Amino acid sequence: MASGFWNIGKIPELRNRILFSAALLAIYRIGIFVSIPGVDRVELGRAFKSLSGTLFGFFNMFSGGAFEQASIFALGIMPYISSSIIMQLLTVVIPTLERLQKEGESGRQKINQFTRYGTIVLAVIQGVGISNYLESGPGGIQVVHHPGLFFKFMTILTLTAGTVFIMWLGEQITERGIGNGISLIIFAGIVAQLPSGILSTFEYLKNEIIQPVTMMIILVIVFLVIAAIIFFEQAQRRIPVQYAKRLVGKNTYAGQSTHLPLKINTSGVIPPIFASSLLMFPATLANFIPGGFFDSFQSFFQFDSWFYNCSYVLLIVFFCYFYTAVTFNPVDVADNMKKYGGYIPGIRPGKKTAEYIDRVLSRITFGGALYLSAVCVLPTILIAKFDVPFFFGGTGLLIVVGVALDTVRQIESHLITRHYDGFAGSKGPKIRSRRKAPV
Repeated sequence: MASGFWNIGKIPELRNRILFSAALLAIYRIGIFVSIPGVDRVELGRAFKSLSGTLFGFFNMFSGGAFEQASIFALGIMPYISSSIIMQLLTVVIPTLERLQKEGESGRQKINQFTRYGTIVLAVIQGVGISNYLESGPGGIQVVHHPGLFFKFMTILTLTAGTVFIMWLGEQITERGIGNGISLIIFAGIVAQLPSGILSTFEYLKNEIIQPVTMMIILVIVFLVIAAIIFFEQAQRRIPVQYAKRLVGKNTYAGQSTHLPLKINTSGVIPPIFASSLLMFPATLANFIPGGFFDSFQSFFQFDSWFYNCSYVLLIVFFCYFYTAVTFNPVDVADNMKKYGGYIPGIRPGKKTAEYIDRVLSRITFGGALYLSAVCVLPTILIAKFDVPFFFGGTGLLIVVGVALDTVRQIESHLITRHYDGFAGSKGPKIRSRRKAPV
């Protein structure tokens, strides 16, 4: 392991990519502490203590603590993710967008441009809600010294500009750094809150809010969840593939046996992020807009409500299948196998092979969706049963562990392609690679 990290410094390109990613993530974390003009951060922090463990605690986790700081990055990257979801759904139902997606790099650039425009629209809408929420006095505490039209305009402008800047940072990390930029930004925000979470846990123990036995049970659950995440993220269903003999010129190449690896969780951490962002958008608006109907609407999105948890699980299952269908095409895989003389024993090449792969993929994706759902609803169980801080949530653990594994895979692939051993060494097991899928 130590030699693997030492080898990183021997590859200038890899070293520069890691340093570039770290520098942009540092800029993002510094921007967290730049406040919206006209907001009292101290008073907002005092008001926010009464809102922890609610939807705002969840929103604050995904923004990396920016919401609690009244930061220009308070919206985080969620508007961009929501816009990406909308665009991917529209490419399925609108033929023009579907044709653009099939045009290659030029078509994807146009779709990315539409996604950026949608991000700005969603950021403006959420900015209006946040400005109204801050002026209303959260928790009965006045946090805005000079409310009015000018404050609303400045809040919407700064929040929208902050979201666009984060979006640009994520794209730069993906293009010129290491790992997926958007996922790493969310990862950095969650990890940055771990020190304060650990201190809060000691305060809970000191004040006997959490008993030592309960704390031990929680730690065991956390370690079991991490182990389960690592196991399922590495798990594969291997379909045997046989290649027939080939005659190339005067040479005859013998057939070989290999396998087609299908991951149980092909979509990675994308479904929980997509599902969370969709549930957070209407729930956030319901919290920001006062009124009898919106108060009733807000009750449906409490973390301990059956509606929220059922919707969360259903959305995770939906996005598992949807994102797997977007990133993996059984017909193309079957055609490529047939082109190079490959076949699955007992299955006719071509259409039958595609149907077989699709059937197997659908079954294992269902298992992966159940695994993601079980991990992500863990926060509700812990909060309701043990009254623990929200940072023990399974969603946060899933994102942290999943993004860390993906980033390590990319670093290891750079090391191996340049004839260096990976992190596990030449005799150790290699971390299985996974297709890179942007958020």
